[in-house]
Amino acid sequence: MNCAILQARMSSTRLPGKVLHLIDGKPMLDYMLERVQAAQQIDKLVVATSNDDSDDPIMTLCQSLDIDCYRGDLHDVLDRYYQVAKQYDADVIIRLTGDCPLIDPAMVDTLVTNFLNGDYDYYANTIPPKWTVPEGMDVEVFSFSALEKAWYQATEKSDREHVTFLFWQNPELFRVGQFHLERDLSEYRLTVDYPSDLDVVKVVFSNLYPANPHFSMNDIVEFLKQNPEVSALNKEIKPNQGWNKPASEMLCL
Repeated sequence: MNCAILQARMSSTRLPGKVLHLIDGKPMLDYMLERVQAAQQIDKLVVATSNDDSDDPIMTLCQSLDIDCYRGDLHDVLDRYYQVAKQYDADVIIRLTGDCPLIDPAMVDTLVTNFLNGDYDYYANTIPPKWTVPEGMDVEVFSFSALEKAWYQATEKSDREHVTFLFWQNPELFRVGQFHLERDLSEYRLTVDYPSDLDVVKVVFSNLYPANPHFSMNDIVEFLKQNPEVSALNKEIKPNQGWNKPASEMLCL
């Protein structure tokens, strides 16, 4: 079974409560769940949040949308993934994070298909130091056996908190593959970490969602090309900050 596990929490430092910020009256996480459910290669979708009281609203939203929600340790996100994968008997895990509301369902399908057709333990479009997709189109796919191996072997706090560090930092232990676009679109920032990121996402949804709720990554890029003032809203943010910081300083959903 292909199980998408979407990690989300309310206590993000840079933009607290961002996953439930309203966009045209609808929580950001609601949009993302809707888009992820449009992917054809996902058999099960589970939100993995923490058992901290601050994350009660995430559980409430999931219940209202009839989405399964698992609650575990706030900081040991690797354990959250492992417990969900065991509970749902997942063979393939698709890792998603709640700060990517513009995720393209087609991107999810492509990554899963490439993983299934290749010889990988871990396959992603986000491996440092360079990727070609816009930040905010992040998809990582890995096998349950790889997840279990990481769960047993990961001892560093950063590896427990950031789930996939052990995979791409240890290619001698895991068969790692990376997806690249034919054209580099990494200049576009579509994730939500700061208020200005949220401003960009709000404009994109307001303009594209009414006509087609499942608008694509290419639709977004074309819109931003035609409206460069929108991309300019978060241009001041240094790209890929999370990957460039020392592991001890990184923040995770």
